[in-house]
Amino acid sequence: MENNNILEIQGLNKSYGDFALRDVSFALPRGYIMGFVGQNGSGKTTTIRSILNMAKTDSGKITVFGLDSVTESIAIKERLGVVFDSLYLAEHLNAKVIEQQLRPFYKDWDSKEYYRRLENFDLPLDKPVGDFSKGMKMKFMIAIALSHHAELIILDEPTSGLDPVARDELLDILAEYIEDENRGVLFSTHITADVERIADYVTILHNGKVWYTGTKDELTDEYAVLKGAEEDIPAGLKEKLIGFHGYRNGFEALIHRADLAGLPDVLEHEKASIDEILVYIAKEDKHERRSEHSAV
Repeated sequence: MENNNILEIQGLNKSYGDFALRDVSFALPRGYIMGFVGQNGSGKTTTIRSILNMAKTDSGKITVFGLDSVTESIAIKERLGVVFDSLYLAEHLNAKVIEQQLRPFYKDWDSKEYYRRLENFDLPLDKPVGDFSKGMKMKFMIAIALSHHAELIILDEPTSGLDPVARDELLDILAEYIEDENRGVLFSTHITADVERIADYVTILHNGKVWYTGTKDELTDEYAVLKGAEEDIPAGLKEKLIGFHGYRNGFEALIHRADLAGLPDVLEHEKASIDEILVYIAKEDKHERRSEHSAV
């Protein structure tokens, strides 16, 4: 019997030369959208490739719909939709021909739904898909996913390079899709404004490790940006700050809200956005590397 998680990753490890995913674990409950964020090179695409059984993992377990991602890969892909940042179909073909080719691969393929979606998305039937704009290509790949009634859609940087109108349309489509509480969306992106708009859960990947996984609201409630004069920082607090950045007229850093108690009024703080959290994580990483180098 399937539990409430549509996707579970437990202890995922995968090495690629000088890069490695290390003990990556997170879960996506049914009925929700998860924003999967992190710097370029943090391991998001490697994780997605592992979920799709496109990369052989070193260790760990991945289940989708309660099925093993390796031994039951075909059954999973029947119920899964994938949208990459570029079109994965023959670009010289049109939507009619592509539908004829895809139909035999999905037992639940719905031609009526396919053409309804193309009409709703204003996508032409006879134009080569390679001539579509980037936004049209994204909507076309989503139309395909919806036409075989995918229960989980995985998107890898789908809004990269899209104009604001196309991004807005894509997010509206995902919001409509998730109204069915038996579905789920894993949405990998570096555009955190999109995550803040539609995601319920967030997983932050940093240097191949999970830095945070949980609800979006808990993440943004947990951290604040602290500002002020460096000389006003109480003793023992500085080592608790994340991504400390001092400049001529003061400093800025990320701080756990639990560490705000008792701070002097001259130090100001404000709620941290997801974008700011990622920036301060990166600053902390650079600071640690400089410290390690100085110690050598």
